[in-house]
Amino acid sequence: MSKTISASVALFFGAFALPLAAQTEEPPDYAGATLSGDWGGNRSAAWRAGWSLDGALKIDSMQNRGGGSRGSRSMSNLELRAKADLGKVVGWEDATAYLHVLDNRGTGINAQHTGSLMGVSNIEVPVPTTRIFHAWLQQNFFDDQFSLLAGLYPIDSEFFTMDSASLLIQPPFGTPADLALTRGPSIFNNASFGLRAKWQWADRTRYLMAAVLDGMPNDPDKPKRTAIRFDQGDGIFSIAEFGWMPLEYGHAFEPTDPARTLPSPEVVAHEKYGGLSKYAIGFWRYSTHMPDLLDDNTKRRSQGAYALAERTLFSLGETGRDFTVFARYSRSDGDSTALDRISNLGVRLRGPLASRPNDVLMIGWAQSRLSPKYRTAQSAAGTDTANREESLEVTWRAALTPYFALQPVAQSIRNPGGASSAPRANILGLRVEIAL
Repeated sequence: MSKTISASVALFFGAFALPLAAQTEEPPDYAGATLSGDWGGNRSAAWRAGWSLDGALKIDSMQNRGGGSRGSRSMSNLELRAKADLGKVVGWEDATAYLHVLDNRGTGINAQHTGSLMGVSNIEVPVPTTRIFHAWLQQNFFDDQFSLLAGLYPIDSEFFTMDSASLLIQPPFGTPADLALTRGPSIFNNASFGLRAKWQWADRTRYLMAAVLDGMPNDPDKPKRTAIRFDQGDGIFSIAEFGWMPLEYGHAFEPTDPARTLPSPEVVAHEKYGGLSKYAIGFWRYSTHMPDLLDDNTKRRSQGAYALAERTLFSLGETGRDFTVFARYSRSDGDSTALDRISNLGVRLRGPLASRPNDVLMIGWAQSRLSPKYRTAQSAAGTDTANREESLEVTWRAALTPYFALQPVAQSIRNPGGASSAPRANILGLRVEIAL
């Protein structure tokens, strides 16, 4: 495994080798926080010259009982990322370039066994593939308060996100399940070409962002390929979000782009010792009309809205140990998709034990309502459905080293797939996570 990972990292990052200039900025802790280390100081030198090069590997092994059938499956998600500060690299001030490649392998636990509408693992994909996930340029203006981004861009990197829920393994704690089941949102691992504009207030406590993207990512007829194509029937997907983050007051050093790379020491300190506070509302819509679930001759436009909140309520008496709650409610039209209401609630406990301050305990609950039209259509086809699918997840992320973590997880899903006759699905699993 280690030889394969090292070869993949070397092959990917070798394309970005440039003359490196000495700078005075403090780079991330590559030596201590990654498996491959600082590459003899070359990684830190690259960072000072404007390049951030890193990667991550996740492996999920899960066993299902109940639901569709009993069985086990394993899946992997390899990420390789390169970010360039174009001001340092080529003299293009206030501009950033980002490339993020995903390799996904293994068969899906949900597709093969559980049969949940909301899903089981957030690294499960329909087909194994190696694909470009992010490939964009961003230009900042007005002291980084305003930015324009263009390229392959997944909306789940910025929109409807809840940092306090990010370690939960079930998909509905990322992209709301009603949106995920529409015709083609630009989300993991299938990104569309689009434009995103974002405005942040000077004190960083408020933001307004919007994006317009191709309404059908890649090529549905060739699901293993990365493609930028604008077919006549694709249409446009649009989304907007306004948010308030009162605890972010004055943190102008934080990245203003959606790139996921190893953070600088300043950002690490803020994430470890600062609490979370975020309140946001968002709206999304497709321009293309889809057939109504009950009448193929009637076309409907898929659209929806969401509201979310997350807040750190109190610390556990030691720096970096705290208790955070989150909630999100999502609603869509229900004319062309199976789900029309999604509710998420949960808690995050950082440092649940004083002896393990870097561990995280997560509990998340999700409930999805089957749309009345979907239930009527299923009933006409001879399938009895329940009103809701509901799930509970409990997981503990044990940080064994700064770059290696084990995360056991237990999930229970009532009415998987929405079928009233489906037995409750119980899933036990383990996630292995390595920072490369």
